Amino acid sequence: MLIVGLVVLPLLVMGVPIGIALSGSSAVYILLDPLLEPSTIFRAFFSFLGRYSLMAIPLFIYAGFLMEETGLIGKLFRFADALVGWMPGGFGVATVLACVMFAAVSGSSVAMAAAMSVIALPEMTKRGYPSWLAAGCVACSGGIALLIPPSIILVLYGIVTETSILSLFLAGIMPGLLLGVSNIVVLLGVGPFLKLPRGTFELRRVIHEGKGAAPALGIPVVILGGLYGGLFTPTEAAAAACGYALLYGLITGRGEFIRKLVPTTCRALNLIAVVLFLVGSVGVFQFLAANLYWPQTVTEIVVGWGLSPLHFIFAFILVEMMLGMFVDGIAMVLLTVPVVFPVAWALQIDPIHLGIMLTIAVEMSAVTPPVGLNLYAVSGTSRIPITVVMKGAIPFFCTDAIVLLSVIYFPGLATWLPNQLVTSVFK
Repeated sequence: MLIVGLVVLPLLVMGVPIGIALSGSSAVYILLDPLLEPSTIFRAFFSFLGRYSLMAIPLFIYAGFLMEETGLIGKLFRFADALVGWMPGGFGVATVLACVMFAAVSGSSVAMAAAMSVIALPEMTKRGYPSWLAAGCVACSGGIALLIPPSIILVLYGIVTETSILSLFLAGIMPGLLLGVSNIVVLLGVGPFLKLPRGTFELRRVIHEGKGAAPALGIPVVILGGLYGGLFTPTEAAAAACGYALLYGLITGRGEFIRKLVPTTCRALNLIAVVLFLVGSVGVFQFLAANLYWPQTVTEIVVGWGLSPLHFIFAFILVEMMLGMFVDGIAMVLLTVPVVFPVAWALQIDPIHLGIMLTIAVEMSAVTPPVGLNLYAVSGTSRIPITVVMKGAIPFFCTDAIVLLSVIYFPGLATWLPNQLVTSVFK
């Protein structure tokens, strides 16, 4: 373990991508160990990638790109604005609401933040919203995609820990909605003080925008209805989402959509390749860790400290928040969970509860410098200085922390819904 650490840390300091650093350090150890064959590097890499459930990740990423290309995100946003735009700070509330609705299709926080930076942020500043508040709202609301199912982070956690992905999806609904509500509370709280503009409620406009957004609202119905109705596995639900978005684009966009399909697919493949290489690299690391009994060793050491489950949770979340300042959310999960999960299991911490707490920590790390990807996505898209985006993210970050503490102290916020489903199924 020490040899791997001594190789990984210098590579990360030099700016080497985490996937290369992790697979490279593991490969060095395997090559130096006379008891391990070099061919195990490739077998471990591709056997981990060969899991059927892992296919949900590239398919959900592709569905999100297709949604963006067809203009469905913009229709969701206009519908949300028609519903809540009459509130003080209502346009910001509409942004949060649109993020919640789009989260039910795309599991990517960065994609959400980038898309809303193009759609909502210019209009917010045009209507008199301070740039810091508008940018902070978009950056933090994008993180909701990590909890509202389908979530790439929850899929990865489920694969690594062999926890039911469907149960994790159910567990993410209530905390995800709480994150959305907490962001809305911030906007409604500062609205009167900043004299944020408000629109007027028009039933005719709500009906009109609702009709336009109906196809977009149909995708969550297909995904979640199929999942919870037992018709789809998560991977099949992701494929259904892609098929739905493709069919809609072909019907409405026709030739123009077909022309844009190849560039859109290439952009999606670039992100998918990065994610899958990182996942495969973790497969090599996980093989090495299991072969050398590192999880068992760590478990014995930590259990020997006599930590209570609550103390362990706070220590784990603190480590994740610190790690999130330097690596992205996917790397956070894949680096720590294979080693930490056996400890949590030994301390009898509910795997579903742990997964939701971890995901909220990952969501918060998306706006923590120096590697807060949502900060860079918003700043790069809108050309607002990153320091301004960071300033705007602070109040939303604080309310997110309150949600995290609530989930830590009240596990039922995460476990009640999946437990209810299990109870109803086995009655």
